[in-house]
Amino acid sequence: MILDYKNIKLNLEFFSDFKPKNKSILFLHGFTGSSSDWQEIIQKINPRFNTIALDLIGHGKSSSPADIKFYKSNEIINQLLFVTEYLKIEKVILCGYSMGGRAALCFAITHPGKISALILESTSAGIEYEEERKVRIKNDEQLADFIESNSIEEFVNSWLEMDLFGSLKKFPREKLEDYKRTKLKNSKTGLANSLRGFGTGVMPYLGNEIKKLNSAVLLITGKLDTKFTIINSRLVQQFNYAEHQIIEDAGHNVHVENPSKCISAVNEFLMKF
Repeated sequence: MILDYKNIKLNLEFFSDFKPKNKSILFLHGFTGSSSDWQEIIQKINPRFNTIALDLIGHGKSSSPADIKFYKSNEIINQLLFVTEYLKIEKVILCGYSMGGRAALCFAITHPGKISALILESTSAGIEYEEERKVRIKNDEQLADFIESNSIEEFVNSWLEMDLFGSLKKFPREKLEDYKRTKLKNSKTGLANSLRGFGTGVMPYLGNEIKKLNSAVLLITGKLDTKFTIINSRLVQQFNYAEHQIIEDAGHNVHVENPSKCISAVNEFLMKF
């Protein structure tokens, strides 16, 4: 389903018949991803939930406008609000991976009354210290320039060579090529502007706002992703009601690298609702 938001397209994928009486889970992918990334997970989610996935601005079948304003955190929050209001969802469960998790957290802190629960995979609350933020902004600007100056194939190959995704190399070649192929469908403009508008450095630091949330939160990280496991071991203490599940044999992209364990953790958490 394509929704029109301020003359840009937002693509929604429904993975089950939408039943207004059911609680709804809205899935948000990471940078370079799309709604299709969640397909294997969503198929095994408890069927008493509506399952919907959104292509975030600049990704998948959603628009990739040239105007950077559409990629800013306040606009992404408004886009998520627009989707939930269009679907008449009073309280939503947001499940976000990496960039999608940051978007989910931004929305939850701005509209805590709209949140039933949060599932945040490999997510941070942004960067607290100004000097670190400046370094990250500079690095993301350089990466955005690289995207614009090279082919999408060259960028995706370079992106997946990052240490953060090293554990993906355990995949059979065919599976890794399939994983890459979905990323190649994205727009260079959309990816570059996502970094400039909603990179970890430019998004507001949310750590001081987390105590506003009274909904239950599940944090998921892969044991092989040392960086985000450490980040989330600290982050879990900042929420009022949160738990942190560390998944064996998985790196940053837990739902792709160990889907069965990820699904088990999510379904166990959803039993509370």
